[in-house]
Amino acid sequence: MAAPLLTAEIDIDAPVAKVWALISDFKRMPDWSPQCRLMKPLGAVRQGTRTINFNRRGRMFWPTSSVITEFVPDRKLAFRVTENHTVWSFELEPTASGGTRVVESRHAADGNTTAVSAFLVGKFMGGTPSFERELVDGMNASLARIKTAAESR
Repeated sequence: MAAPLLTAEIDIDAPVAKVWALISDFKRMPDWSPQCRLMKPLGAVRQGTRTINFNRRGRMFWPTSSVITEFVPDRKLAFRVTENHTVWSFELEPTASGGTRVVESRHAADGNTTAVSAFLVGKFMGGTPSFERELVDGMNASLARIKTAAESR
């Protein structure tokens, strides 16, 4: 059984609009995520848009697809992965200092993913607890990369 919620957050010394521009540009997702190698939206990025994704972990590569479930400019971007039914999201809020707090989350409804996903994680990715620690580490790495990009421009 998967954790119902995995989350990481970071404060970025850049305005919300600047951080939003980085996060909502799906072509840049491989710049942030250690696992994502491609995230291609099939049309304009908005609620309902589908994406084709390609992921890598070591020598393993696998495709996924997703659909954007929430798109609220400068506030929230969420997408549901078709293959495992998890929902990934980025939520942004302004900080008192004029920066941005970003929370990245992975939601698995009631701790459930698909049977195929659970099998593959158990068989090829070290089991759910280990893989989920890796996902949280990846979220923290993604947020740190977004912070670096937002604060350097």
